[in-house]
Amino acid sequence: MRAIIFDIDGTLLHSNQLDDETYLASLTAVLGKVNLRKSWSLYQNVSGAGTLLEVLEDNSIPRTTAVIEAVERAFVERIAGHLERHGPIPELPGARDFVDGLSRHAGCRIAYATAGWRASALLKLNASGFPVEGVPLSSGNDHIDKQAIMLHALEQLGGPFRDLLRRR
Repeated sequence: MRAIIFDIDGTLLHSNQLDDETYLASLTAVLGKVNLRKSWSLYQNVSGAGTLLEVLEDNSIPRTTAVIEAVERAFVERIAGHLERHGPIPELPGARDFVDGLSRHAGCRIAYATAGWRASALLKLNASGFPVEGVPLSSGNDHIDKQAIMLHALEQLGGPFRDLLRRR
């Protein structure tokens, strides 16, 4: 049995720019004008929740559950609105058919792993026609560190697996 874990944004869907714009708009809507670092790469944990925790710290804003949930909710609502207005996010060519084929292959188990929030990932996958029923999804709601997110996806798949292909 093989385990295959897919990132979503930029791997299956052309959604990186939309996510960046939506994230910034959500931060502003909930937190007001905040100081951000010059690049996402300057944050230790580039995930929805991970980056948010660092933005809150950088701006001396208390890290409360209410604030974190408000930013997540604003983000998910904006993604839902975008999908209602514009339809599905374009997939990378052939991605949906490839994932769908693997999801039905007896020798494979697939999962999704995203540094984004679970609710927005499910909205995007469902709208774009990717298989989600019975497919594990690990997200920034589970962990803020990308490696931990991937390992959580693998744990959800169970095992044993014959081999793992690792991107280096």
